[in-house]
Amino acid sequence: MQYGNGIRKAAMAMAVVSAALSVTACQPGGSEPGAAGSQSGAPSAAAPSSKAPGSTASKASGAGGSTSSGAGASHASGSSGKRVKTCAATSLRTAAYQAADRPEGTGTGAAVIEFTNISGSPCVLEGHPSVAGAANGAPQHNAPLSVTRTGSASPVRVAPGGKAWVKLTFVQVQGEADGYCKSGSKPVVYPTLVVGLPGSGAHQVALQDGVFAECDNKVTVTAVSAVKPS
Repeated sequence: MQYGNGIRKAAMAMAVVSAALSVTACQPGGSEPGAAGSQSGAPSAAAPSSKAPGSTASKASGAGGSTSSGAGASHASGSSGKRVKTCAATSLRTAAYQAADRPEGTGTGAAVIEFTNISGSPCVLEGHPSVAGAANGAPQHNAPLSVTRTGSASPVRVAPGGKAWVKLTFVQVQGEADGYCKSGSKPVVYPTLVVGLPGSGAHQVALQDGVFAECDNKVTVTAVSAVKPS
């Protein structure tokens, strides 16, 4: 098929423009899969902000030794779309008690960690906790436990005076007296735990009655929930 000179010139001009656009699209700065900006979902431990259950917040190094100001991202809440900030470490009071539903054995089995918003404003808790064993009054000298997460995490809005919970399930100690571990390892007893939440600090807690006795330094954790676990 034959083309006139005018059509040939127009075709050549379009080819030049297309080539220029192709070169521009290949320049750095374009959006590509795997580009920087993706974040890990693993929570980082932060500075413990609570002493024993019912105490006010105090600063110390948490599981893993890292610190956090507790000033996290804000979340939309309600039909108004008002932004609610992540709970600061200083806005939380923590308590711990043995769970009613726990594995058979003579150790702790499972514990419920309770977070109470002691500030005057609503805030948000979210994610799975980090857990480390510690002595009384020495949260910076802790032994991080291997954590297995269960359930999906979603933001939990906590009103002033409101509560949220996580449940920790341990490898249970068996037998009487000092007990034994099915794995053959030696049971471990911790007077306190350092429990951290993403953006909300890490908090040293003691059981209301007893100590944390477990095997293998492993724990299965739930995400923060607005429903009190059993």
